[in-house]
Amino acid sequence: MKKFIAGLFLSTSLLIAATGCSGEASQNENILIMGTNAAFPPFEYIQGTEVVGFDVDLAKLIADQLDMELQIMDMEFNTLTGAVSNGIIDIAVAGMTNTPERRESVNFSDGYFSSKQMIIVKNDSSIESTEDLAGQSIGVQLGTTGDQFISSFAKDGTLQNAEIIRFDKGALAIADLLNDTVDAVIIDEEPAKNFVAAQDNLQILEAPFIEEEYAIAIAKDNTELTDQINSALASIKASGQYDEIFNKYFESAE
Repeated sequence: MKKFIAGLFLSTSLLIAATGCSGEASQNENILIMGTNAAFPPFEYIQGTEVVGFDVDLAKLIADQLDMELQIMDMEFNTLTGAVSNGIIDIAVAGMTNTPERRESVNFSDGYFSSKQMIIVKNDSSIESTEDLAGQSIGVQLGTTGDQFISSFAKDGTLQNAEIIRFDKGALAIADLLNDTVDAVIIDEEPAKNFVAAQDNLQILEAPFIEEEYAIAIAKDNTELTDQINSALASIKASGQYDEIFNKYFESAE
């Protein structure tokens, strides 16, 4: 797990785009432009000057299957579906959950990873369960399912008087938790493990939310690319390549 920790709190304003990337999808049939938010370890994060991670390795395998060159654009998470819809990128691979709301604007591939939401608190916190979040300040990453879930609970009265504070990056929410600006952070399971492993005074509480399925976002009208990516995913799983990268980022981190 240590290999994910280095660079975890690097500048969150860093923008990485591969050399020659025009920023417009499908201008070159041999190039596959992937949008992501490289502050979500171990799925995507900055290592040196590169975006690396599970999603990146998976996208590279998909590009190889399609005989295309992968180029990566790092952007804010809440702009990714719009970037797909507007043709700025071909695909968004960013630990993104396939939700009905997102399906209104983009297509999704078959699922490639199951996850769930977690609560991160300091070790001396009085928060022990989701119910204890009532009346607390809760940090979430803007536009994520954690944001959607906890916001709906606050709105319907399940969590009375909870204050939802939204951040562009999960790392920024964690920084405010460490500084006692927020009382808890809601984030996906694997990034939660990485953030907690980097700090001695944080712990994880499992949140009783519906499990999620990550998928690749593709433009609504691009059914051909959707079919190609689904075929590539099936081939990658059947060949054992998926298991190889899974073990690289998750089994070895246990």
